[in-house]
Amino acid sequence: MKILKDRLFKFMVIFFALLILLPLFSIIFMIFKNGFSVINLEFLTTLPKPPGETGGGVLNGIVGTLLLVFFASLIAIPLGLIAGIFLYEYREKKIGEVLTTFVDISQGIPSIVVGIISYLWIVKRMGHFSLISGSFALSLIFLPIVAKSTKETLKMIPVYIIEASLSLGVSYPRTILKVVLPSSIGGILSGILLGISRISGETAPLLFTAFGNPFLNFNILKPVSSLPHLIFVYAISPYDNWRKYAWGCSLILVIFVSLMSFLNKLLLKKWKIKF
Repeated sequence: MKILKDRLFKFMVIFFALLILLPLFSIIFMIFKNGFSVINLEFLTTLPKPPGETGGGVLNGIVGTLLLVFFASLIAIPLGLIAGIFLYEYREKKIGEVLTTFVDISQGIPSIVVGIISYLWIVKRMGHFSLISGSFALSLIFLPIVAKSTKETLKMIPVYIIEASLSLGVSYPRTILKVVLPSSIGGILSGILLGISRISGETAPLLFTAFGNPFLNFNILKPVSSLPHLIFVYAISPYDNWRKYAWGCSLILVIFVSLMSFLNKLLLKKWKIKF
């Protein structure tokens, strides 16, 4: 009887797990089915054509997404590492608990709220949309992810490693920089890749900040396009070819996020903390 209950419970767990994953698999299937036929060399290397015309590509969206992620990383990664180290150092004190709670709350703030905040802080003061305002909005989403992953990874480092470094006469700040951080590089990089995957698909903050641009733009003070913004615009357009392009942009994002996840697994396997 116990064996029967065990097998029944195992069957139910597997069944409901597959049932939960079914919508995810169906979405991925639809993206690949509709997007694979759209992607070609012209689609990846040319700019969009005027509405109603056939052909063209999404080069502006690809380049814009990379620029937005790059500048958001420049802002969020250093600040996130510093914040994570601070939270680790003061984790047992009241200020550390308060700031940890603040970081946890920041991770749950809706992205559209982040977009509105960035609009009020930067776009309204500058008087126009820009690449830097979009990167700033994404960095607000990126920063708590890096800070949290850094803190949790540093907590995995055994105390005796720090004590061994200090016993050799190494100063505490140098111990953190030269011993603790290199030992936890796998977990930190994992958090960074997770953050990049998260912000690369954000649309709402960019509607209030980067806004979009039909041309290539490398000026941080001017609007820039992005793949999530193109998906939004193309999906609601009345043109059949634009709606097809929305599937192509979606497939590019899915492939990019999948590559980040695969790279994340490789890094964790290579730099897994073992003590």
